[in-house]
Amino acid sequence: MVKMETAELETDLSLFKYDNLEQLPSRYRDLEVDERTERIEAALAALGDDVVILGHNYQRREVVEHADFVGDSYQLSKRAAEADAEYVIFGGVTFMAESADIITDDDQTVILPSMEASCPMAGMAEALQVDSAWAEITAAAPDADIVPITYMNSYADLKAFCASQGGLVCTSSNAHRAFEWAFDRGDKVLFLPDKHLGENTAHRLGMGGEIATWDPWDPEGKDDDDVAEKDIILWDGYCQVHERFRVDHVEAIREEHPDANVVVHPECRREVVEAADVVGSTATICETIAEADPGETWAIGTEIHLANHLERWHPDVNVLPLCGDACMDCNAMRQIDPNYLAWVLEELVEGRERNVIEVAPEEKELAKLALDRMLEI
Repeated sequence: MVKMETAELETDLSLFKYDNLEQLPSRYRDLEVDERTERIEAALAALGDDVVILGHNYQRREVVEHADFVGDSYQLSKRAAEADAEYVIFGGVTFMAESADIITDDDQTVILPSMEASCPMAGMAEALQVDSAWAEITAAAPDADIVPITYMNSYADLKAFCASQGGLVCTSSNAHRAFEWAFDRGDKVLFLPDKHLGENTAHRLGMGGEIATWDPWDPEGKDDDDVAEKDIILWDGYCQVHERFRVDHVEAIREEHPDANVVVHPECRREVVEAADVVGSTATICETIAEADPGETWAIGTEIHLANHLERWHPDVNVLPLCGDACMDCNAMRQIDPNYLAWVLEELVEGRERNVIEVAPEEKELAKLALDRMLEI
């Protein structure tokens, strides 16, 4: 573990934090669909109320159909805490499983089926990297009180770091309120890791002209004068799915389907958000389709599996992907395939816990503080 320079925390790069995570045993790799489904159902019957399965909106159908709850990451973590099951199987990525471990009771164990399900955007803002940048950023604006805000899509140690520096966590739904909270307490905001959500939030607040970008990988992308002058500093990270959407995709949909409405996630580029009819979180996207009139056409600008779910859940609405499957697919989410689910469940039946996600106590306490501050808003 490495001690941070600007906070009383020890952590490590995410690559090295979970050396207990295991790969799928070879005997599970070629399971036939019918056998796999039968074995998953048998394991769930044996475990009963001792286990709850959470399926993120971006998970494939073969995982979601076994989930007790389907939703976004924070919503699912709250569901896990309320369920009070001994084991929480999170069909999502690492930072989501960490959030569940932060929120759930100490006697609940969180399991991430696949060791490879790691969000690339979360990895673009490692806490140790941000800690080093924090020293540079605060030196660039020595007279300013800078409040860090991290998006929920970040690792627990970054959430803890933000709490230690007087900041908080936000979701895509309440980012604007997190900004307002921060400006009530400080002069500037450092927003991590998603620059597009940060930019869209700044525009929502009428602060589109107050943006500086901090690129930790490019010396030319660190402008001290810009940091000193602007009120909002955006970390140069992004979602690899949502950044792929282009205005061309919106225009092509409208040309092919003149009556189409377009709903996109606020992790999309600014120009895509401006071209859309509705912008919102996965929950907002789901609500938009659920409330659509029969026969309406909606193009979905988010991960392909949610678009597929919505098409299946609402057959009276014409649901279209905003661009092709390859454009909209999240490879990190894809790592949670149902074979992994079968494996971890059968291991629990045999009394063996695989791929447990556990946040260190001090880190957990501070990360929870950042989440609690979010709940205040």
